[in-house]
Amino acid sequence: MRKINPFVALVALLGFTAAALAQSDTQSTPAKMQTAKHFQAQRTQRFDANYLLFLPKGYEAKPGAKRWPLMLFLHGAGERGSDVWKVAVHGPPKEITTHPEFPFIIVSPQCPDGQVWSNDLLLALLDEIEANYAVDTNRVYLTGLSMGGYGTWSLGLAHPERFAAIAPICGGGEFIGILLTDPAKAAALRSLGIWAFHGGKDPVVPVTESKRMVEAVKHAGLTDVKLTIYPEALHDSWTETYKNPEFYDWLLKHERGAKR
Repeated sequence: MRKINPFVALVALLGFTAAALAQSDTQSTPAKMQTAKHFQAQRTQRFDANYLLFLPKGYEAKPGAKRWPLMLFLHGAGERGSDVWKVAVHGPPKEITTHPEFPFIIVSPQCPDGQVWSNDLLLALLDEIEANYAVDTNRVYLTGLSMGGYGTWSLGLAHPERFAAIAPICGGGEFIGILLTDPAKAAALRSLGIWAFHGGKDPVVPVTESKRMVEAVKHAGLTDVKLTIYPEALHDSWTETYKNPEFYDWLLKHERGAKR
């Protein structure tokens, strides 16, 4: 039997493949393979959520005479469900039970079981609160822990024009929203105050999650950004944060310059 030269066989095979591809290209042009279409539809969304509402001391004294700062708090995965009082286990809704002098309207929604925070739902709730309560829309603050930390990064970076400052705790997020920010919101994003917190030994959400988000927003041009890492803390980096009066003072130093 005659032995076939492997090199000759390879050249022949490549030649055959190239010829076949060339023939295919002449027979199937892009215009014949696909067509350009346009899609348009309208959907009506319905939102509902349970939430805890705290009104600061003096709110009812002179209705409409004063506008108050608003804090939107997003809980973690463990507080999801239908019992809204679970939300008061951690964070600001817990702190006000012993420190009722908080100078904020505090809204603490509850995420249903099996879900994560929805930007659309939270914006709808924020619209509802701002329309029905004496909110200073230049002083709206967003904070959350764990799953709520992820929600804080997501909502705050997607809609920076709605917040004066955000404070994500032991959370993380996606880079793509920062890299592809709507040009109309770029100025609002650059002026957003961000203070992130994380436990140095967090076994649930690695501290690298907060580090990379902080580096990403700094790379995008944000300058009012800082990260506090509690070296010995595990996942609970929120208790120390929410007990710190300096945290609330920092929030109140931030204000949006123009009415929305």
